Amino acid sequence: MRPTDLVLTPTHLRFLGHRFPCTIGRGGITGDKREGDGATPAGVHDLVGMLYRPDRMGKPADWAVPIRPGDLWSDDPGHEDYNLMVRAPYPHSHEVLRRADPMYDLVILTDWNWPRAEYRLGSAIFIHQWRRPGFPTAGCVGLSRRALHWIAPRIRIGTRLIVSEK
Repeated sequence: MRPTDLVLTPTHLRFLGHRFPCTIGRGGITGDKREGDGATPAGVHDLVGMLYRPDRMGKPADWAVPIRPGDLWSDDPGHEDYNLMVRAPYPHSHEVLRRADPMYDLVILTDWNWPRAEYRLGSAIFIHQWRRPGFPTAGCVGLSRRALHWIAPRIRIGTRLIVSEK
């Protein structure tokens, strides 16, 4: 492990000497991730992007990309755009990135099953704002808004998310 890694436990995320309460997938942590299992995949995941809502917050890092109206994330394992950002109109299964709630106001992207997604290994694993403390995600890592906004500008090239099955 590197000092700049985000280290995930089932209840906390450690980063730069701080511990942040977090939530993980309703399926727990798994070494055998599958689409729809609700689990957070174990492993070492590079952080490959950051998205944010410019109408709700300032740019959190110089490399962050704004979420525009019509931005979606394909979660259709049968389509060639599986696990990629796409634009509306999009007739296949997808998640809306510009949500009415604040959950995706700031999203950190991992390289889980990306950029060349394998069929049914599961779509994106994001680090995003939790719904509320203790409420599980669909496989992503959820943090309080305050924690997420503290972490985002401190991520550097080479920062990874380390998820252990233990």
